[in-house]
Amino acid sequence: MAVVADLAEWSLAAFTLLLFVVQFVAQEFGQWIGRRQRTRVEGKVEGVGVVVGGMLGLLAFVLALTLNFANNRFAERRAGSLEEANAIGTAWLRAEAIQDPRGKAIAQMLEDYTKLRIEFIQAGRDQTLLDQLNQRTNAMQSKMWGYVAGIVRDAPNPVSTALQASLNDVFDMTTVERFAYEYKLPPELFWLLIGLALLSMAALGYQLGLTGKPVRLLVVLLTATWTLVIVDILDLAAPRLGEFRTTTSAYEWTLQGFKGGVTIPPSP
Repeated sequence: MAVVADLAEWSLAAFTLLLFVVQFVAQEFGQWIGRRQRTRVEGKVEGVGVVVGGMLGLLAFVLALTLNFANNRFAERRAGSLEEANAIGTAWLRAEAIQDPRGKAIAQMLEDYTKLRIEFIQAGRDQTLLDQLNQRTNAMQSKMWGYVAGIVRDAPNPVSTALQASLNDVFDMTTVERFAYEYKLPPELFWLLIGLALLSMAALGYQLGLTGKPVRLLVVLLTATWTLVIVDILDLAAPRLGEFRTTTSAYEWTLQGFKGGVTIPPSP
């Protein structure tokens, strides 16, 4: 599956074309076998049609299953980004409200932390880069937790405890988002989808070969439809491939909110 992912990363159009060609070739191979066996199975075409219809129905079911899986994973990544950005914003506001120099330091680090999270979301499949980003994330978390631990020890009050809880939420949301990006479409499900698509197209070609009515235009349209659906499913399920990528708008809006700072007006 890694080779397929590399091809899709290099060119999604090339992967789409390859999938289309492989399915069409499978259908043509099935037609070739069907034409050769037309005289042997004469009168049994209806039975073949029932089997082919069942296989196409099973393919449609698997497509729906994988589409639901892919959509859920995409929704989890998107929701995780929003929740993490909101948690960072809340922690930043509480850090700014603390009357302690370490609170200001935490607020500044949260701004850098937000930029780091944007880099993580936008990163590709380079595992070395991802490892570096995760190491920097862990280092920043440890430093911020050291600051907040000092604040809580020096002034154990509801305000400092609320800041500690907010930072803990930020770190938890980061773990949730990282897990959502690591949880990909299982290879077994991917190969089941591809294998079933090829078998179904070969069976359809076999049926058309038996009838002697190739209807190639309709076959091309059907193959193109299956291909586009499969590619969209794989694109949706892959967090770092294709066009369906999680947006970083929530983090960028959080950064924009930091620019205004916190102004304390005089007492009325």
